[in-house]
Amino acid sequence: MNAMTWYRAALTVGAATLLVGGPAWALPQPAPHAAAAAPSHSDLEVVRIDPDSAPPGGSTTIHGFVVNLGPETTNSPMTVTVTLPDGATAEEPYFPDTCEASSNGHRVRCVFPPGLKVDSSATALIPVGVSSGVAVGAVLRGGSVEVQSLDDGNGENNRQEFEIAVVETAPDS
Repeated sequence: MNAMTWYRAALTVGAATLLVGGPAWALPQPAPHAAAAAPSHSDLEVVRIDPDSAPPGGSTTIHGFVVNLGPETTNSPMTVTVTLPDGATAEEPYFPDTCEASSNGHRVRCVFPPGLKVDSSATALIPVGVSSGVAVGAVLRGGSVEVQSLDDGNGENNRQEFEIAVVETAPDS
């Protein structure tokens, strides 16, 4: 026998047990664990975009717009969280389709993969319905868009508030 290490294993097939053997290098090896990339040095910024106005019982879309100010492409996922003001509720479908709403529909979380290049943007699109009980002329305040990522070294520009103006008829009517 040469210096090669051999293994023996019992294999049960039906009612019979077989003894099998072979070189140790032929044993199944666990998959190598992919090392997670180190966080990049990026500055993610939420840009304020107020949604179009909507009538009571109508709808509009929130744009959770995030830009990577750099200096590097992101190596980690980022989470965009849209919090809706009272009087508004999230309505599917969301973009991207990986977004998930809270049970009460007042918060939607969207996870974006790594790889957002410098000076590039990502946008979560969240359709919302305005409650039919909201008065015309009201402004729904307290909504926000926030981004979080291990790559982001500047937390001062990660959150922006938005408002939804409630009007008599939708702008496209």
